[in-house]
Amino acid sequence: MVKLMIDGREAIVPEGTTILEAAASIGIRIPTLCYLKDINEISACRICVVEVENFERLVTACTEKVSEGMVVFTNSRRARSARELNLKMILSQHDGDCTTCVRSGNCSLQDLSSELNIIDNPYPKDVPKNEWPENSYLIRKESKCIKCMRCVQVCDNIQTLKVWDVKGSGSRTTVGVRLNRVFTEADCALCGQCITHCPTGALTIRDDTEKVSAALDDPAITTVVQVAPAVRTAWAEQLGLSREQATVGKMAAALRALGFNYVFDTNFTADLTIMEEGSEFVERFTHRDQYNWPMFTSCCPGWVRFVKSQYPEYTTNLSTAKSPQAMFGAVAKSYFAEKIGVDPHKMRVISVMPCTAKKAEADIPNLKDACGDPDVDVVITTRELGRLLKMYHVNVWDLKDEPFDSPLGSGTGAAVIFGATGGVMDAALRSAYYLVTGENPPADAFTAVRGMKGWKEAAFEVPGAGTVRVAVASGLGNTRALMEAVKSGEVRYDFVEIMACPGGCSGGGGQPIHDGAELADTRGNVLWNLDKNSALRFSHENPDVQALYSEYLEKPLGRRSHHLLHTDLTEWEMPLSPELQ
Repeated sequence: MVKLMIDGREAIVPEGTTILEAAASIGIRIPTLCYLKDINEISACRICVVEVENFERLVTACTEKVSEGMVVFTNSRRARSARELNLKMILSQHDGDCTTCVRSGNCSLQDLSSELNIIDNPYPKDVPKNEWPENSYLIRKESKCIKCMRCVQVCDNIQTLKVWDVKGSGSRTTVGVRLNRVFTEADCALCGQCITHCPTGALTIRDDTEKVSAALDDPAITTVVQVAPAVRTAWAEQLGLSREQATVGKMAAALRALGFNYVFDTNFTADLTIMEEGSEFVERFTHRDQYNWPMFTSCCPGWVRFVKSQYPEYTTNLSTAKSPQAMFGAVAKSYFAEKIGVDPHKMRVISVMPCTAKKAEADIPNLKDACGDPDVDVVITTRELGRLLKMYHVNVWDLKDEPFDSPLGSGTGAAVIFGATGGVMDAALRSAYYLVTGENPPADAFTAVRGMKGWKEAAFEVPGAGTVRVAVASGLGNTRALMEAVKSGEVRYDFVEIMACPGGCSGGGGQPIHDGAELADTRGNVLWNLDKNSALRFSHENPDVQALYSEYLEKPLGRRSHHLLHTDLTEWEMPLSPELQ
């Protein structure tokens, strides 16, 4: 242990602790901008500089380690002056038009400028501009970049895709796409983790709120909205409601207040996905010699993009089942359109997703099986939903709980956990066990696949089928490690669930941004608790899913089910990793 003084207060911390961490341990906050613990600790911004007694120069608190007897002054005039100077230099190359920035009101640079009382800047503006492809889902604004390098570090070290790279030198240092590629030609999974870890508005996802408004304002269009499981854990974070106040019923009421004709829950097609994917797994497992192993889940489009670009030889190992989002669009524009007597060409299916890659998924050319139009017309993120509610002046505080519409609005506990890492596997195993044995297992029989560990594995006995070896991974860095182990023969699995974002959809790239905070675990626990308290906890027991099969689809893996609910993932192209080109 090391003893030191910080602003006149004693701190005793383990050797190797940084000044920043030591100060935090005794309740002293040192301002930072580029810092992200364990991800970006490179002192690029130099906002965290502090004065240390007997040190000639100021030091960066995020990298300088403590020493015995050290005396630190975090708020001396010298430290404050240096921070102010450093911040003004950063602002001289930053587009400060905050009123039209998507991160206004939730921007670390904006907050820091206010905190340091920057009300004037003597340095001349030299704001860089960049060209960016108009058809891109992810948008980078050079004029907003502060060169903190967080996006580079997250993509390199957490997701291992290395899409971003440092370009230029000196004052012209910036970030660009690695190997000077056009972004639309890069092997990006569109996980959006670079966006959620950017402290400013330099990285954003394409905004589609105007498309939603156009559909809502057209009286000739029937609007149908679906909401993904993980959205309910975070939809009101931007609006100031606590998790207890932000009920699922209030969310449904808020969507209805926006003017949607029908408000549905993607939980319905999460249950439907389990019926199809679970049946597919049982079919493959009982005819092992006819398939490649392991079978991978296919409901995460970021993961699908990853495997197609990094390990294309495993594309046929993916389940052919569409994602719950895509299944919902297909069912809405076929079964539901017939049921309410609406021309599906006059219907718009809008998705609210915690995910940025879902926007690209909706545009996949062969996902148009219901009527020839895209099954899903518009995808907005949880953040975009928050902006829509503000645009339409929806007072969420005064809303009373309302149910989802029927019959595509019901879901079981097995469906709601799709938004947490391990949830798809847990739900699939519950129903796969039933499909083989005709009996339900205990609903909590598969807890070994739960939790935030990045790569989990387990084996379960299914009477009549044998031992099922499963694995679950979240975050593409963990996924790459798993794939390399599978490829080398080091591990053997039957069924594998992958989520591109650490912690699963709850930590998705479209969720509200809280700089420096990782909330996937907190949000995921909300979903596990909803499952625990659900009256129905098995997908095959969803009465509306049962009715859909009896009235329309006939059976899982049947002719109509296969046409509407399955797809060929080899039919569309994905840019390959540079290492494979």
